[in-house]
Amino acid sequence: MKVMQLVPELNQGGVERGVVELSRELVRRGHESVVVSAGGKLVEQIERDGGEHILLDVCSKNPLTAFGRTRRLKRIICDVQPDIVHPRSRVPAWLCVFALKGLNVPLVTTVHGFNSVSAYSKVMTAGARVICVSTSIKEYIQTHYDTPEEKICIVHRGLDPETFDPERLDAAFVGEFKQQFDLEGKYVAACVGRISPLKNFEAFIRAVGMCAGDIPNIRGLIVGGVRSDKQDYFDKLKALVGELGIEDKIIFAGSQQKMQEIYHVSDVIVTCSRKPESFGRSLIEAMAMDTPVIAPAQGGPLDIIQDGETGLLIDDTEPETIADAIRKAQKTTFTGLRQYVLDTFSLDTMVEKELAVYREL
Repeated sequence: MKVMQLVPELNQGGVERGVVELSRELVRRGHESVVVSAGGKLVEQIERDGGEHILLDVCSKNPLTAFGRTRRLKRIICDVQPDIVHPRSRVPAWLCVFALKGLNVPLVTTVHGFNSVSAYSKVMTAGARVICVSTSIKEYIQTHYDTPEEKICIVHRGLDPETFDPERLDAAFVGEFKQQFDLEGKYVAACVGRISPLKNFEAFIRAVGMCAGDIPNIRGLIVGGVRSDKQDYFDKLKALVGELGIEDKIIFAGSQQKMQEIYHVSDVIVTCSRKPESFGRSLIEAMAMDTPVIAPAQGGPLDIIQDGETGLLIDDTEPETIADAIRKAQKTTFTGLRQYVLDTFSLDTMVEKELAVYREL
């Protein structure tokens, strides 16, 4: 089988990583993988894994160039002759809808997020099969677009057990990281993600401050890069830490590559985004490293967290609620987290479910 995936760019992000992983696993299983994108640093990985990458601007939203790009995509599809075409974002999906006219090639779409409700976003339900990354996403598109039940398939994002394996840690990095930020013997509550108001880091900071009396050795570890357009927000976070007088409790570790090790040194991972997460890839990654998680009881975490067993679900993202959950997590022993993830959210499971969709079409 020859599968063509389309994604705007191949730089960073959960969707992009999923494309790379699926491409690799398709090749491992004897299929052909072709990825179309506007390029990026992950192109080399696609090609190293045995996939083919084709450069095309499927990223720009400029309608004036859409016709020309659609024609080029149609020529690519005719040359490659894929058995399945699978766009994972709105611009590529629109280009595919028009490029596939007159061609007998099935279209599969994946809805990765709670996109704004509009005719523009509705294109993600245009596939002969529509893959949803969580139950909440399925309910969302059924509510807003009346997507037929028979078209929908839920396929949770999968985790590579070799990448996230407590037995394969970089021990030197772990030691250096703990020493650099004085984490030895501390209770580490971590919040991971790019520095953005959507991630609600201020609530996390306030929650850590509220916990300091009950957990004197607590450290709030914030891991994420700062884009230039978010520098003002980052400055406000640092000012908040100063106002609360908890400079010794909050650590800004910046962008980090070795996330397996970060999850390992953390005692609990906290997600407190203002908007629902469509799935929650960082949650299963942390749990695969035997680290419990705290997340709002909405969106993707509802599919992932068994409250009180694999982590804690919270009713809102107010600092008091987050602080209560951190205190509870600190007193709770969580077991079997890695095995639960491997049984429920493995990469193999994800790949086989997507292949089943492809075969059906």
